[in-house]
Amino acid sequence: MTTIALNVSGMTCDGCERSVTKALRNVDGVGEVTASHATGLVEVEAEAGIARDALVAAVEQAGYDVLPEGTSQLPMA
Repeated sequence: MTTIALNVSGMTCDGCERSVTKALRNVDGVGEVTASHATGLVEVEAEAGIARDALVAAVEQAGYDVLPEGTSQLPMA
């Protein structure tokens, strides 16, 4: 297993976290998913070799945006 971190924009509540988590868990090869709307960080435990693009597509289909690798969103003040 490997851990993939995604910076997700648009999560504003616990319901958003659940939506993103559910979408990612439906991707073949994904195990545990931890999402935080406060930080925008989503950590995905997945089988080695899983395509990041598949994870991004699942998040986008759920209605959220994934920021490019190496960027993060700042918490709202």
